[in-house]
Amino acid sequence: MTSPLLQPGVRRREVWVWAMYDFANSGYTTVVITAVFGAYFVAAVAGNAPWATFAWTLALSVSYALVMFTAPLIGAWADAHAGKKRLLWFTTLGCVGFTALLFFAGPGALVLAIGALVLSNYFFGTGENLIAAFLPELARPRALGRVSGWGWSLGYVGGLVSLGASLVWIGWAQGRGLGADEFVPVSMLITAALFALASLPTLLLLRERAVPRPQARARDAWSEVRHTLGHLQQLPDLRRFLVCTVLYQAGIQAVITLAAIYASQVFHFDTAQTIQLVLLVNVTAALGAFIFGHVQDRIGHVRAIAVTLVGWLGMVLLAWAAPDERMFWVAANLAGLCMGASQSAGRAMVGLLAPPARQAEFFGLWGLAVKLASILGPLTYGAASWLTAGDHRQSLLVTGSFFVAGMVALRGIEAGRGWRAAHRFARRNGET
Repeated sequence: MTSPLLQPGVRRREVWVWAMYDFANSGYTTVVITAVFGAYFVAAVAGNAPWATFAWTLALSVSYALVMFTAPLIGAWADAHAGKKRLLWFTTLGCVGFTALLFFAGPGALVLAIGALVLSNYFFGTGENLIAAFLPELARPRALGRVSGWGWSLGYVGGLVSLGASLVWIGWAQGRGLGADEFVPVSMLITAALFALASLPTLLLLRERAVPRPQARARDAWSEVRHTLGHLQQLPDLRRFLVCTVLYQAGIQAVITLAAIYASQVFHFDTAQTIQLVLLVNVTAALGAFIFGHVQDRIGHVRAIAVTLVGWLGMVLLAWAAPDERMFWVAANLAGLCMGASQSAGRAMVGLLAPPARQAEFFGLWGLAVKLASILGPLTYGAASWLTAGDHRQSLLVTGSFFVAGMVALRGIEAGRGWRAAHRFARRNGET
């Protein structure tokens, strides 16, 4: 990492401090959403009822809807008051607290499980938008892909740490004859504790470089959001990319949310096998994010995202056609490479296209798009599974259509033109 990649006055240590939040919060998605609690919810909490998978996706959809409607508002307030750091403290404590509450979500405790899941995921999603809004304050435009990739790859390492700690505990518990209703709740406490501990460098040392905007304080946050939405026609490439984000992220979020359920229902993976699978996928995802961040800055943001979407479509076809778990392992690791690359690439793209001085607000719009996708993708999968009497292969194939739609929407986006439009937007609003 050299100084020409960073904004003036930014030290290398600050990038590490920022990236540590990716390390901290990734344990939540890896353990709670992907590897452990999802399959446990379907099998134990909901008792393998026909509607169990749909209930899981519906609960997540409610949390994503809450994030979707509040993200631009929270982002506008954070920009106006230079309050990203303050809000990040609040969202971190909220996610940690409600993740720990999942300890009490035993068999039959459906209301408690859904309530804690909805609230923990809401705080996670809101914090994810806030930490992303620091990226353009740290990296120069030509290095957004690399710095985003470094953070995302470190995030997958954090997911590995949380998942590895859970696997050690689960292996020990299974060796003593304990059941899932005894060892899964404790893994929720482990995940919450690691999130809290690993987030401290960010919460204590990351600088808030934004300055309050006195002219924005005269208007409330809703007015700021309405103003931005009313002028999105001045940012056609960003607007089109947000539509593209909804489409391809719908497929990604379905894969992330349903991976453990697919493995357990189609290939009969137990909890330990599922964790081993996700551990390996996190390794490939970390490599994908780190390596592809450099590739993205070289070949361009749009082309890089297009490459990852082709990879995602190939993964869906492999997993759908897999006759046994060997091909499924190949598909899962291809998903890991694509996941790390595409998630990092999308964040960097928004950092390039968002107007200066409104980063939190526009990352809030990006969060709105991602959360809308998080409703659309998993809920489509869950509904397809219900309608096909639990045919998860056909449900996955339906998911693949989102990647095709994303590739169509990506056509016509020009990153350079979008960057120039963002700076014109800022000048017209007296923000540069």
